[in-house]
Amino acid sequence: MKEKITEHSIRLFEKNGYSETSIQDIVDSLGVTKGTFYYYFSSKEELLNDIHLGYIDEMLIQQEIIINDVNKDCKQKLFDIAYMLISNIKTKRSSAKIFFREMRNLSEENLSNIVKKRDKFRLNVESLLNEGIEKGEFRSNLNVKIATFGVLGIINWSYHWFNPGGNATDKEVAGIFVDMIIKGIQIE
Repeated sequence: MKEKITEHSIRLFEKNGYSETSIQDIVDSLGVTKGTFYYYFSSKEELLNDIHLGYIDEMLIQQEIIINDVNKDCKQKLFDIAYMLISNIKTKRSSAKIFFREMRNLSEENLSNIVKKRDKFRLNVESLLNEGIEKGEFRSNLNVKIATFGVLGIINWSYHWFNPGGNATDKEVAGIFVDMIIKGIQIE
């Protein structure tokens, strides 16, 4: 039931916004009582935090697997991270939208925890770019901090517009992004 509450809440938060969705709306969509909701969550914010943690924790796990693959170079790892983020739009678009849009509705304590995890994701990409510089795959004069924000900005914004059923596949979009990024940072 906890998963059903979360799934219905994600849909309602995406459609109506977190602030505009009440606990009553959530339980009505499931045909259960508020008591059922409060059995699993102490508040609507706890539910929102749970959605945020589920999203970022899964992204971090997938990212760590990619980064720790010793059989791939930095360029391939960058592609794999881009592809992972874009391909997750197929199944996690709503969670991504809520993650980026509704973060402002978290308490300072919950937000701090999410920001730390988001920063870890960013710092992992930054480390990957630094490793690429050290290995001669990327330009030595690259401003890694700015490049990292650029990479993540390009990819993360795609949840707004990318249509998994559209003209380009998630793999093609990831390839276009990484090609565009790499050609701007690789050694000539």
